[in-house]
Amino acid sequence: MNFRLQAGNPETLKVGPADDMADASGQMYPMETEDVILFWNRVPVRLEYRYDIPVLLDDLIPLLEEVQDPGFSQTQVHWGSDTFSTEWNIVRDGDSLRIDSRWDSTHGSYEFLLNDRSQLTVGIAAFVAEWLKLLRRITSDLIICHVRLEDDDIAVRAKALLSKSS
Repeated sequence: MNFRLQAGNPETLKVGPADDMADASGQMYPMETEDVILFWNRVPVRLEYRYDIPVLLDDLIPLLEEVQDPGFSQTQVHWGSDTFSTEWNIVRDGDSLRIDSRWDSTHGSYEFLLNDRSQLTVGIAAFVAEWLKLLRRITSDLIICHVRLEDDDIAVRAKALLSKSS
């Protein structure tokens, strides 16, 4: 598969009340813990639980909802973390997604390699299933750590995506 995520088993910290799921994720994971590894056309891209993931969440949940909508045709998403800055143009092609990407910044400075391999086609179900690995890890950790969210909209929507896939 040309697109895959490895969520790992990161350590967690005790967290008080948090504004939202992104804020909680930024507080819940220590700096020195396992990273998420996103494999893009066989190039591993590190995503830090403490810094990169909180930046992704508010766009990731709506993206996963959108690509599963039968009426979905295309969208664009830009993730702008200092160490995961990329823009994806996503087009539906039957039961698959064609993603044309532009990579600006990654851990390890693999942008040149990723930009050489910028186009990817992945089944919609597989794309969603890979991202759900990460959401399952985070929502599970939020529950285990008894994190109270002031704004739980994204967390509720993430749980709905997870229950829909079961």
